[in-house]
Amino acid sequence: MKIMKFGGTSVGCAARMKSVADLVLDGQVNLVVLSAMSGTTNSLVEISNYLYKKNNDGANEVVNQLEVKYTKDVNELYSTDEYKAKGLALIREHFNYIKSFTNSIFTVFEEKVILSQGELISTGMFNLYLQERGIKSCLLPALDYMRIDKNNEPDTAYIRENLTALLEKNPDQEIYITQGYICRNAFGEVDNLQRGGSDYTASLIGAALLADEIQIWTDIDGMHNNDPRFVEGTKPVDELSFDEAAELAYFGAKILHPTCVLPAKINNIPVRLLNTMDPKAKGTLISSHQCENRIAAIAAKDSITAIKIKSGRMLLAYGFLRKVFEIFESYKTPIDMISTSEVGLSVTIDSTRHLDDIVDDLKKYGTVEVDTDQVIICIAGDFRSSNIGYASKVVEALNTIPIRMISYGGSSHNISILIDAADKIKALRLLSDKLF
Repeated sequence: MKIMKFGGTSVGCAARMKSVADLVLDGQVNLVVLSAMSGTTNSLVEISNYLYKKNNDGANEVVNQLEVKYTKDVNELYSTDEYKAKGLALIREHFNYIKSFTNSIFTVFEEKVILSQGELISTGMFNLYLQERGIKSCLLPALDYMRIDKNNEPDTAYIRENLTALLEKNPDQEIYITQGYICRNAFGEVDNLQRGGSDYTASLIGAALLADEIQIWTDIDGMHNNDPRFVEGTKPVDELSFDEAAELAYFGAKILHPTCVLPAKINNIPVRLLNTMDPKAKGTLISSHQCENRIAAIAAKDSITAIKIKSGRMLLAYGFLRKVFEIFESYKTPIDMISTSEVGLSVTIDSTRHLDDIVDDLKKYGTVEVDTDQVIICIAGDFRSSNIGYASKVVEALNTIPIRMISYGGSSHNISILIDAADKIKALRLLSDKLF
């Protein structure tokens, strides 16, 4: 069985939903994971914002606009009166449910219920369309098996047990359809895997079922060797290792959600990145195979803050690093890069939510400097210590760019470099010219 995930752009209108149907009907039994139709989640967030402000008229106006859009999609998607009626009944039920929240207290719990409606609608519409075409298909409700624990981590045993039970209850289907992104939490409440979480859903399902392959279908033909928005002549990378893909996804490659890689890696399930708009394109295969003696790709992560702590107490002092890291842990703020010297420590973070509190606490141990509006450039490839000259190529390419930090040696799969955001595009282009 293949797991085939399609993002919001891939199912963004009736015509594209029909194209997705053609792709999944390949003669095999496939499990299809769908996101909400493009733009829907943003509209649902807007509705929630109005409801938080108790502006029911504003919320209803956005709901009505969204319902008009979906009514048009239903009329274009189905060819028979019977299924047009079923499609209209489906969306009417969901939009009436959303409108019901204007009559009650609105909290984060209700917001997550509203945000789940996009995936519930898209999968319901797609299932009806397959049935209209005479395909044996059924819905596997994600809220019946996808769960996170008290630490917001996937409950893999629960997912495997309940998903397997659902499949056993619905045998002899050609296509199984489920929602990406949405789940329940440890208390049984509707929750989600955060934005981009449909990739994560597909990977968790693939791991639970030990699938043959996980396919992530988007609107670009694989992971490119640099950011095509800023660099001309980029090319898809044919093959990446799990570790290379994880580094690139975490450090800015938008095509793949960073969390998607780990479940597939643990269970050694290949992940293939494909283009819905160009299904014949080769795309990118992510697997356990490591291509040797090459630099694979470059990615950039924006909105980085660098924090430098200088302290004479660090000299010969054990426990200093632990005290510093405990401050970041107490505010649940992950660190991206680390660089140390005998009298100083520099780290980077991508969340400034608790920056002021972190800086105040760090001042107990030394003087603190903060640089905002920084960018991490990640260069992924085979950077084993035995590969002489690869690291020097990276540094030489950036000989006209002021470098704030370098992280090298923590992984044999990447070099990370911190620079000012103003130098980002120039750096990406220089690296492409030198490395590719």
